Amino acid sequence: MTGRVTLIGGGPGREDLLTLAAARALADAEVVLYDRLAPHERLHELAPGAELVDVGKRPGHHAVPQSEIEALLVAHALAGRRVVRLKGGDPYVLGRGSEELLACHAAGVQVEVIPGVTSAVAVPGAAGIPLTHRGISHLFTVVSGHAPLTDAELGHLAGLGGTIVVLMGVGSLPSLTAGLARHGMAARMPVAIIERGFRADQRTTIGDLTDIVIAAGRAQVASPAVVVIGEVVRLAHDGNASAAELMERAAGFAVVTP
Repeated sequence: MTGRVTLIGGGPGREDLLTLAAARALADAEVVLYDRLAPHERLHELAPGAELVDVGKRPGHHAVPQSEIEALLVAHALAGRRVVRLKGGDPYVLGRGSEELLACHAAGVQVEVIPGVTSAVAVPGAAGIPLTHRGISHLFTVVSGHAPLTDAELGHLAGLGGTIVVLMGVGSLPSLTAGLARHGMAARMPVAIIERGFRADQRTTIGDLTDIVIAAGRAQVASPAVVVIGEVVRLAHDGNASAAELMERAAGFAVVTP
């Protein structure tokens, strides 16, 4: 009998942010292939009867190539096993989940997809940064820091007037900020870098378009991190600001356009 694959979005990394459906699938799994940003510290308890396989990628080091991950999923499923592919965030937001689904479908393997909360939304929220706020930003764009942006894309981003969220963007931060400035984004546009979202050592570094690269260097910012560019960064708080203070901040500025 052919087994099945369950493609799970593990959320922003903390196990208590797994969905109930994800927890049930893990408990029933016979094999779990997991990423480094997925909640895996107690995976032996969440999936007590499963073989656990670390296929996580690290910056500049892909111990298990993507094609091999897909081959493992198919091989285990064709051997009749219940396979879970546990990924960080949501599998369909810069997570290559669709590639894994297509590989399984091509081999005749049934796939169930269980969504997770993408770090593009969750991690800014953990730092007290809303991606939208009435009168300030009514849209946000999620960008991969791995793929260089063209001049046309930079121009569109600079002119949208909303919030930009960059995943895996620490390495590309200098070229991104320089490109946005070149295409007319205001020099004072606030930028936040949130490292290690939802962990005990979570940290936020804030600057503007002109000085965030220097600030990041001084702070020795490192992946994993989420970058947020936009006026909403001015609303960032650590839980200590009063409601009146936040309202005053929100009322004190408008949407910035080039």
